[in-house]
Amino acid sequence: MSRIGKKAVSVPTGVTANVEGQTVKVKGPKGALQVVVHDDVSVILDKGSIKLEPRSETKRARSMWGTSRTLVANVMSGVTKGFEEKLEITGVGFRAAVQGKTLQLQLGFSHDVNFPIPEGIAIATPKPTEIVVSGVDKQKVGHVAAEIRGYRPPEPYKGKGVRYANEYIFRKEGKKK
Repeated sequence: MSRIGKKAVSVPTGVTANVEGQTVKVKGPKGALQVVVHDDVSVILDKGSIKLEPRSETKRARSMWGTSRTLVANVMSGVTKGFEEKLEITGVGFRAAVQGKTLQLQLGFSHDVNFPIPEGIAIATPKPTEIVVSGVDKQKVGHVAAEIRGYRPPEPYKGKGVRYANEYIFRKEGKKK
């Protein structure tokens, strides 16, 4: 039994949820999202909550049960609160700035890296060495943050590069004479 899957996803006030077959459509104050639930899981909307049940007792159905419930819960919290990922830039001369619809990164290359900001994502730079990626879709926010980090991941000797705010960089000792 999935401990996560057993819990029903409550629909908060100000949010409208609609179930059409395997598609769960949610509309809230921050926007509208939809998620298609796996065929091995049935979706039931009743009295302000969404319940998910496996259609059979196969291993795959039980595996997708908890996953599907989490996806529906992420959609609910996305349209109410939204998601945010913070990135930090470490290194001399490394900085970021938002210019219109692009994020301009100076990461020690011979050229600036211009990252086009995707639709549905907001990027802010409160400080030149800090990037805040926010949006409604958790998967999209994480993907954009990973793409930005991918331009210059942190290296283990001096820790220079783009890293997540809560990320620990395992530091290595340099060469000895």
